[in-house]
Amino acid sequence: MKSKRRLFLKNACAPVLFSIMGIPLIEACSKNEDSSDNSLDFASPPSSSGPIEIDIGSSKFNAIRSIGGWMNYTEENLLLIRITENDFRAFDNACPHQGVRNKWSYEENTFTCSQHGNSFSNECGGGLKCYETTFKDNILTVTR
Repeated sequence: MKSKRRLFLKNACAPVLFSIMGIPLIEACSKNEDSSDNSLDFASPPSSSGPIEIDIGSSKFNAIRSIGGWMNYTEENLLLIRITENDFRAFDNACPHQGVRNKWSYEENTFTCSQHGNSFSNECGGGLKCYETTFKDNILTVTR
């Protein structure tokens, strides 16, 4: 009798559990509204370790020359934002939900990952991994 019950539970429980919980989970996490984009950049290790020095004077960083400017610095997997004249913040650009790195927008002090619409404050401790920054002589240093 025990072996029939065990066999029944082994064969029946997983499909029942999946049918109850699986469908909403699949719909919530795997819907991709932009199915034409095959270039999703999922979490990968940073391209370098240790401090990163960024020359804000370089034309590559025009977006963060003014207060409120921001950019997704994909070469180093960073979201960069200029808060004040001398204060910058740097965050890991991997969305904590599924690790997407290239679908960010920024508005009203909030980063939004458009993959699933998750939003994160530009404050350290707001959900995105935040790194220490220093700014001197037009060089922004990000320490991971």
